[in-house]
Amino acid sequence: MDRKLEVLAPAGSFESLKAAVMAGADAVYMGGSRFGARAYADNPEGDRLLEAVDYAHLYGVKLYLTINTLLKEQELLEELYDYLLPCYEHGLDAVIVQDMGVMQAVRKWFPNLPVHASTQMTLCGSGGVRLLKEAGARRVVLARELSLAEIARIHQDTGMELECFVHGALCYCYSGQCLFSSILGGRSGNRGRCAQPCRLAYEAADDRKTVSGKGAQTLLSPKDLCAIDLIPEIAEAGVYSLKIEGRMKRPEYTAGIVRIYRKYVDRYLRYGKKDYQVSEADRKELLLLFNRDGFSSGYYTQHNGRNMMALSERTRSDREKKAYEELLLSLRKAYIETEKKIPIEGYLYAKAGNPLKLEIMTADRNMEITHKGYGQTVFGACPEPSRNRPMEAEQLEKQLRKTGHTPFAWTKLHINMEGTLFVPVQALNSLRREALQQLQESMIQSFFRTDAPGRAAGETKEKPDLDSLPGQKRQEGIQSCPDPIRLHISVESKEQLLEVLSYAKQLRQKQEIPLDAVYVDAEGMEEELEDAVGQIHREGLKAYVLLPAVFRRKTVERYEKRSHFWTSLPADGYVLKNMEEYEYIRQIGREKELILDHNVYTFNTGSRRFWQEKGVRMQTGPLELNSRELAELSDENSIQIIYGRYPMMTTAGCLHKTLDCCRNREELWYLKDQYHKKFPVKNFCRDCYNIIYNSQPVYLLDRMEELKKTGAGAYRIMFTTEKREEVEQILTQWCGHEKARTDFTRGHWKRGVE
Repeated sequence: MDRKLEVLAPAGSFESLKAAVMAGADAVYMGGSRFGARAYADNPEGDRLLEAVDYAHLYGVKLYLTINTLLKEQELLEELYDYLLPCYEHGLDAVIVQDMGVMQAVRKWFPNLPVHASTQMTLCGSGGVRLLKEAGARRVVLARELSLAEIARIHQDTGMELECFVHGALCYCYSGQCLFSSILGGRSGNRGRCAQPCRLAYEAADDRKTVSGKGAQTLLSPKDLCAIDLIPEIAEAGVYSLKIEGRMKRPEYTAGIVRIYRKYVDRYLRYGKKDYQVSEADRKELLLLFNRDGFSSGYYTQHNGRNMMALSERTRSDREKKAYEELLLSLRKAYIETEKKIPIEGYLYAKAGNPLKLEIMTADRNMEITHKGYGQTVFGACPEPSRNRPMEAEQLEKQLRKTGHTPFAWTKLHINMEGTLFVPVQALNSLRREALQQLQESMIQSFFRTDAPGRAAGETKEKPDLDSLPGQKRQEGIQSCPDPIRLHISVESKEQLLEVLSYAKQLRQKQEIPLDAVYVDAEGMEEELEDAVGQIHREGLKAYVLLPAVFRRKTVERYEKRSHFWTSLPADGYVLKNMEEYEYIRQIGREKELILDHNVYTFNTGSRRFWQEKGVRMQTGPLELNSRELAELSDENSIQIIYGRYPMMTTAGCLHKTLDCCRNREELWYLKDQYHKKFPVKNFCRDCYNIIYNSQPVYLLDRMEELKKTGAGAYRIMFTTEKREEVEQILTQWCGHEKARTDFTRGHWKRGVE
């Protein structure tokens, strides 16, 4: 094989880092004390994080730092640079990011630091990957829901360096599109604090009865992914980096999983696909280390299904528990308590009257001198002629070979001694210590950078001016409210549209906040779009098409078959839910207004500026910011959602498939939790995905004075699962700015997220 594959290991602690390095990882990904998607891991901070970078580099392993959360305005403008600078100077190999504002800031501040786009960006197609490639990403971590064919197409279309998960826990939701933990408990997955409500038990029901059988089940809990059998196919699809999940797992888990994946990656690279086969013993060891009701091969070869879900959690037998403890003990001894040694070779020159000279250099795994490796030469005390008991070369060698707790071990040590000499043991020890210390420092410092802003020769460390950032901090204080503010309403069914249009005249003439536009959902109303746009225009309103939550290859192909329809549709613009849709609209050459929906996150002015420069006219405020934080970002081109059921999850997993109830038709089901809350679930059969909505709608219709202080230019009423009479009730309440008549939530309007 002439290509390389990277085994990328998780490191949730310094001990896990050592385990990954010892077990043969090519690279590790690790969070520091801030901005990582595993805030509850034992992440190192400060000097300890720099020590981790140095440790990885000493053994030729790359370290990627996770900045894969959404950053608030102050964090981006005032904290990120100082946090990253020391790591950059120590030679950090890449940062993994979710936030477009962060990506743009890193590219501007540290142009030589590679940026990897996190799986939290929900990258599902060539369009999104192309967009990020243009923005400066060096690598993308694709959504875990993609098939081998989709991955191969992305690689073929973009030539981008791809990273995919091959082992560990799977989220039920498309990563980055989950608000379940955030809305229910204030712990945001987008901020690294997911409480994993997907692992809890639920009941599924339709309008009439329970459809999931007796008792609650873990309907949202996928089995862990194990793609060890698919390594050849994944590699041939164009994937470069094979990522293992598990930063919350113990170091022994890291060591065990990495060891086995290292073994089979090497086997594939050496022998190819033809004779590739995984032993039953290794398969059992992977299961023993951790599994949820067994493993699945993930989405590589299937879209969803019951066999992918951990619907029952089998208790380990006493025999299995004993085997597990024995395995952990052996892994700890072999990979955690044992120090990895770097092979070195050296030459000692000793001659009376001349300083001792020790040349030392690193050697490769084959124990041969690596000419491109590292070397040091040190000098010591002068040996004296021996009159009584001359030292033998073997004695000198024995003393120099005592490398102790250093990371080095001799493979060859040549002693060149002239005459009969006496060399004090202390002098040999000092020579050895100095040589090994200098070698270690030179190896680590060879990764250091000196080109960071404010760190040129003779300069002191200074933070770049705020003007150099991709975003610009708004002036403090309350933002003035545009006059007039406009009202937008989104609908997902014909029934909802007709009811909204029956109120159109009344809503359009509302002087303070007139109705300006209606969004029509393309997924639920695709066959009726042209007629719906015409009806909206006849009411003197703008018509926008709300594009699907997921835009994978199957969706693209369906749109391409009707390309004339999309190019001729007289809509005023499109509401985008992902990066793929932006690229698709750009490619078909439509000069239409573009609006970002709430799930294309703009948590800071950096991300807002990025999309403004891409021609996006308006941006919907993120659902996890509170009113004060929204006021820092909002302007006349901002949209604030004031009513609607928040989509808690967008999932490739389908409840109908999980429960063997697929009738290939769209229905409204409900999930019921332990507190008897009912979460509506829509299934979208064209592209086979579900959306799970909150049990209560957010309601801010009676908070006009607070809303005005955000400075948003438009408010949006978002209808999702409502029937016609519910639409009528909400519009009536809106006209009178009445208090809610049914159960509701304020969402994050007051509390926000940590």
